[in-house]
Amino acid sequence: MSTAVFAVGILALSACSGGGGGGDSADGRGDITIWYSNNESEVAWGKQMVEAWNADNPDEQISGQEIPAGTSSEEVIGAAITAGNAPCLIYNTAPAAVGQFEKQGGLVDLSSMDDGADYIEERSGDLAEQYQNTEGAYFQMPWKSNPVVIFYNKDMFTAAGLDAENPALSTYDDFLATSRTLVESGVAPNAILPAPTSEFFQTQFDFYPLYAAATGGTQIVEDGEATFADEAGYEVAEFWATMYEEGLSGREQAQGDAFADEDAAMAIVGPWAVSVYDSVNWGSVPVPTSEGISAEETWTFSDAKNVGLYSACDNQATAWDVLKFSTSEEQDGQLVELTGQMPLRENLQETYADYFEANPAYTAFGDQASRTVEVPPGPNTVQMLQAFRDAWSESVIFGEGDVRESLDAVATEVTEIAQQP
Repeated sequence: MSTAVFAVGILALSACSGGGGGGDSADGRGDITIWYSNNESEVAWGKQMVEAWNADNPDEQISGQEIPAGTSSEEVIGAAITAGNAPCLIYNTAPAAVGQFEKQGGLVDLSSMDDGADYIEERSGDLAEQYQNTEGAYFQMPWKSNPVVIFYNKDMFTAAGLDAENPALSTYDDFLATSRTLVESGVAPNAILPAPTSEFFQTQFDFYPLYAAATGGTQIVEDGEATFADEAGYEVAEFWATMYEEGLSGREQAQGDAFADEDAAMAIVGPWAVSVYDSVNWGSVPVPTSEGISAEETWTFSDAKNVGLYSACDNQATAWDVLKFSTSEEQDGQLVELTGQMPLRENLQETYADYFEANPAYTAFGDQASRTVEVPPGPNTVQMLQAFRDAWSESVIFGEGDVRESLDAVATEVTEIAQQP
């Protein structure tokens, strides 16, 4: 994704704001068009879902296709909203962009449906609240998450003389000590190599998971106020600053996949990694905390993608029925089976017990999915995350300035951005 293009596009599109959609199309029924993600497993899921619906609904057919190519899906969706030709449903809607799409008038308030809020909250449980806008409405359907954890290369740990079955990674001190051993032994040039680049979303794969774990699930902005300039935030930032300062995490971006290429002995990844790293002898543990807590109590970042119902849709009643069908227990089962991603559904492991028994590599992710934190809502989410990332890059990654003072300053800036309309 090109953050510069995305950010400029979002700012430009904000001039076309108008509020949530709906209108005369709310009761419309008939054929609809949907977009789904262009990765192979989600295409397979999308095609079978469309086929299943169309077989039983001859008068309300779905035409499904992959989301068109572009610099980013957010840019493609934003352009479609501006042109007034967005499809009815998009199964690739990033929570970070939802507030801006809402401001453009591109999204339908799902809470306006007779059973909208009830359906979402019954399916997703307490996690649903994170996907409300600042007024408590749902302009996105919480759909699926990729809760992130630490993957480690067991063979590299063994080569470094470390315990590959019970690695010392639960506390910051243990993680640092293990990282030093990995690098000093020469098994890898980096203990772990999160992308040291400046895109706003990279914060979600270094700071945010550890902050979520340290605070028991606190978002980095709550009630219009930045939360991260606190002791938990300082400790997370100082942990990463030490990793960079000591050369345990590099300041150069990997040219390929650092974990697969053995340029790093660890990685922060979601359940998609199970199939991607099938040739690596990997283990997994939760992200570390200051004192170390059990896996059953650890929170992390969600890395979710959701579904939006777009206001250009003429047949919104049909679209809402399709949205419920595609997030039903049966279709969520197809989703986890075909993609390995975790539906944002309450009692996930109990509902799909047979799947997790047959696929134990996903069990930890299924448990972790109930404890995930999302990006803060609002029309300025990207700007908030970008301000944080810029400060993080300067003070934490490149060691320029005091880490705590940097977090204090950017917390003030993020709060100001969060309170802008």
